[in-house]
Amino acid sequence: QVQLVESGGGSAQPGGSLTLSCAASGFLSGFYDIGWFRQAPGKEREAVSCISRIDDSTYYADSVNDRFTIAKDREKNTVNLHLKKLKVEVTVIYYCAWSTWVCDQYRWLAAHMNIWGRGTPVTVSS
Repeated sequence: QVQLVESGGGSAQPGGSLTLSCAASGFLSGFYDIGWFRQAPGKEREAVSCISRIDDSTYYADSVNDRFTIAKDREKNTVNLHLKKLKVEVTVIYYCAWSTWVCDQYRWLAAHMNIWGRGTPVTVSS
């Protein structure tokens, strides 16, 4: 059984940076795209970014475009999300997810995800 484990969350100051990492363990058959979601208290889980298994093409939500970068680390077999220019916000949980759906702005939706990690919290405050 495949498990996804996120790490790297924590606290940061406005304008600061964090790097989140998603590691997969267990056997995985089939083809999956990989990405991140986040969920603030009382709000729905929303897509943040994803990266294609085929050509490494990426998608970013408008709210994070030009501030976040997703990348595969093939040596460590992880998918990382680099967060920079962080904005003040309450603790938000970032989730790693895998899906057989294609990574793009139309199909990278929470309802389409096959596997979820447990999440890692990010707090941005001064």
